[in-house]
Amino acid sequence: MSGGAGEASFDWDTYWTDISDEKREEASPNSHHAAEVLPEFVERFDGPAGVADVGCGAGVTTFAAADRLSETVVGYDTAAPVVERNRERAEREGVENVRFERATLPAFAPDREFGVVFAYFTLQYVRDVERALENLYAAVPPGGALVFNYMNRAARDFCSIAADDPHANADHPFVFDPDEYTERFGALLDGDSVLSRERIYETLGTWPRSAFTVADRPDVRWAWHHALLVYVPKR
Repeated sequence: MSGGAGEASFDWDTYWTDISDEKREEASPNSHHAAEVLPEFVERFDGPAGVADVGCGAGVTTFAAADRLSETVVGYDTAAPVVERNRERAEREGVENVRFERATLPAFAPDREFGVVFAYFTLQYVRDVERALENLYAAVPPGGALVFNYMNRAARDFCSIAADDPHANADHPFVFDPDEYTERFGALLDGDSVLSRERIYETLGTWPRSAFTVADRPDVRWAWHHALLVYVPKR
């Protein structure tokens, strides 16, 4: 999924302008997993209504959730081009329970609360990650949940391997474009967006739990130990 909710960490407007199909796919890493997990989590969690997909990028997961769920799904992204493109798609396909708005983390102040706020492969682009978590969690009413994945120290170490010479490590995962690698993942490489269970608890006052205690884990293996998918319930 796009990191389209990062605070000045990368020029996402330029990235999403005249984007190629190849780059569109790169901006939605493992989105097919999220497209399965998000609606299933919402159905099984059975919290208050409304779903927010923050850092939605091309809207792969947003549209999948809207197709499966009867409630409204709102996709948020910082890049105006992708928000407009998603709106055009929704109108073209007649999807009535989806809408798209601009938002740039760490600020997040929607005009309503959502039973599930979802942020997938987004927080690694945000340097003030604690404030982002606080604002996302503030949009969740009692009985709801914040669902997100986060990059831990193992992820930073893994991504740092390619940082010294991205061109020589062009086949390394996440090196979608060697010229922009260190800029795109600067918040992670510098350690600002690295999270842990303890850091999440210290920020939100509630321990994160594996999202797969609610939703089924997809059959396809992906970076669970680098980018854990968790939820934090709101009491």
